[in-house]
Amino acid sequence: MKIIRSQTPLRLGLAGGGTDINLYCDRYTGYVLNATISLYIHCTLIERKDHKIIFDSPDTNSYAEYQSELELKNDGNLDIFKAVYNRIVKDFVKKPLSFSLHTYSDVPSGSGLGGSSTLVVGMIVAFVEWLNLPLGEYEIAKLAFEIEREDMKIVGGAQDQYAATFGGFNFMEFYENKRVIVNPLRIKNWIASELEARMVLYFTNITREAKDIEEHKKGRLGDENSLNAMHAIKQDALDMKEALFRADFEKIARILGKSWDSKKIISEIVSNDELERIYKLAIKNGAYSGKTSGAGAGGFMFFFVDPIKKYKLIEALNKEQGYVQDFSFIKEGAKSWKI
Repeated sequence: MKIIRSQTPLRLGLAGGGTDINLYCDRYTGYVLNATISLYIHCTLIERKDHKIIFDSPDTNSYAEYQSELELKNDGNLDIFKAVYNRIVKDFVKKPLSFSLHTYSDVPSGSGLGGSSTLVVGMIVAFVEWLNLPLGEYEIAKLAFEIEREDMKIVGGAQDQYAATFGGFNFMEFYENKRVIVNPLRIKNWIASELEARMVLYFTNITREAKDIEEHKKGRLGDENSLNAMHAIKQDALDMKEALFRADFEKIARILGKSWDSKKIISEIVSNDELERIYKLAIKNGAYSGKTSGAGAGGFMFFFVDPIKKYKLIEALNKEQGYVQDFSFIKEGAKSWKI
């Protein structure tokens, strides 16, 4: 009996998020700068001989069991698992498979760290390991994008799939026709350590559906103010890259605050009274600036702070309904291994 495991990192969107959506990047080209962190989606795939397929996601209280077939039909329960299976069978093996697939995330779903896309990548790399599929990093990320955005029709961009697959700090370019260039950034270790020392990651305890927010943003891109805000967010990614290389931490703080303001111009639903209250509380307790990670409206926020004032900020945030989450930046992307 073969057992495969995969571990796939979640990401922090530092700048440019949203410009990777087709509606924008097909016309204007998108730039995103993100970095993977030490929070993961975990998958275990176990080969079976009883012609059954079992999907198990205990952290979302979801379980499904099917007879092994060439194609599994959607029934509203773990359909994203079925979509991955269906593409693997259709594109590569051309025959039914029998296995159980168990997954869980280190963070709640709807948290803004790219969880759903990271889950898809994690499942794909488990199948790649099990079936010895000839897929490199670009092919894995593109397949994950197609499964989520085209097969499942889930609205969103492409940065999460590429971040999860490649890992590390990356400056990504998004062009028309799904063309993506991932530029790994050789950020010095001390700069990454200083970023960690200056950042606080806070889970708001508000979960939301990223697709609903992205759908709302899509509808606003015809508006001139929203479009100009998207252009500004794209420029933020270029400025963030330069600021990281120069270790200009004051500029990094300014870019984060500016990006948050631009995000709110594009769509008023990316923020709410509770997020604004938390933001003001963070500023009052020493934060220079901050923003939500991902689509917005809830999930994780991260704040930039003088390390001397970091403890005070953590203490204040932990008295709220959410919690501060420890993390570090990591260089490795999705990985899988056989037991």
